[in-house]
Amino acid sequence: MIRDALKDKKLGGANVKEEAFAKDKVLYYHFEPTLEYAWDNGVGIGIYLSGLKEGKLIASHCRKCKRTMLPARAFCELCYRPTDEWVQVRDTGTVETFSVARIHFDASRLKPGEKPTLPAVISIDGADAKMGILHLLDEVEPEDIYIGMKVQAVWRPAEEREGDIRDIMYFRPVKAAAKAAKKAPAKAPAKKAKKAKK
Repeated sequence: MIRDALKDKKLGGANVKEEAFAKDKVLYYHFEPTLEYAWDNGVGIGIYLSGLKEGKLIASHCRKCKRTMLPARAFCELCYRPTDEWVQVRDTGTVETFSVARIHFDASRLKPGEKPTLPAVISIDGADAKMGILHLLDEVEPEDIYIGMKVQAVWRPAEEREGDIRDIMYFRPVKAAAKAAKKAPAKAPAKKAKKAKK
């Protein structure tokens, strides 16, 4: 109705060309405000972020719905009951969906030889189905990724963690995680106690 009422009316305003600004024919004021604000993560996300800083994935559990939700949240969105039980889930999961991005996050093109970014939604083991987190995959070629692939988080060193999702650098295939564990320096085997002779 409004569109029909305005169809034949000319609205105010005038076309202004770029050169009018350059020749100071149009008055304008350039202003870049400084905004200061405080942000409270809230209980659920606060616990989740604190867990990330410690190298843990913390979920919340709804006793009524019997769901384990990741990231942790203050209430269950199905029954609206407050969640007051926090549980640690594993840092392994399953790729639910993924993409091969041949541009950077700022939409600039990759340079020749530069690896594509591999964003994926990962369902975390120990959390309910489809409680995925969006993160990155690495240590895998794009053509080797598949839905259902098992992956494990690669954490930043403890001294570099800040309590945000980037404390997990990326997820890698479980096979790559097993290879990395084999390459890690082995602990010296414990010496067996000698049996006393009778």
